[in-house]
Amino acid sequence: MIVYGSIVSPFVRKLIAYLGEKGLAFELKGVGIGDPDPGFRAASPLGKMPAIDDDGYLLADSSAIIHYLEAKHPEPALIPADPAERGQVIWWDEFADTVFAACGGKMFFNRIVAPKFLQREGDLAAAAEAETVELPKLLDYLESAIPDSGFLVGDRLTIADLAVVSPLVNLRHCGSCIDAATHPRIAKWSEAILARPSMAPWVAKEERMMAKVLAA
Repeated sequence: MIVYGSIVSPFVRKLIAYLGEKGLAFELKGVGIGDPDPGFRAASPLGKMPAIDDDGYLLADSSAIIHYLEAKHPEPALIPADPAERGQVIWWDEFADTVFAACGGKMFFNRIVAPKFLQREGDLAAAAEAETVELPKLLDYLESAIPDSGFLVGDRLTIADLAVVSPLVNLRHCGSCIDAATHPRIAKWSEAILARPSMAPWVAKEERMMAKVLAA
């Protein structure tokens, strides 16, 4: 299976971690914003990442891809069969993709992607507002919602954990790290999830790359 995307995307990061937890082999083909790569554009007509080519089956969007793969490879289950737990997992995935990543994206895009990758000035006011107004509310909510189990849903890892932890890496690239004194549950939970073998090597590779980008 070919995965099209960039490792600095929280959506690609979520999918790669999912594949690692499932033990599914893949080849990551790096593409950027608006990349004209014909394979990528065939799999993702809107140019959104990630996208996959699974032996000729083309699909885009991390959540759509994960639901497809979960049906194809049901074990180990990362989307619960229990109706209540499944509903929670879908909620957290939606929270991660459309709220949490969107907030972090304003910071990451305007402070890093625009000046470093697109060679143009970012909207620093929008990034500052996201960090000072939007982000604290989201972190306070997440802090209050993490159960004692250390997993967002039930007592085991689900796609909810992978989805919600992924935007935190982008926040870290922007210098916005989790304060363990203010948000101890997030700090403990995120440290454990990011240390999993499905995530840790990719995050380390990403951090090495970002260190070079930011130093340039």
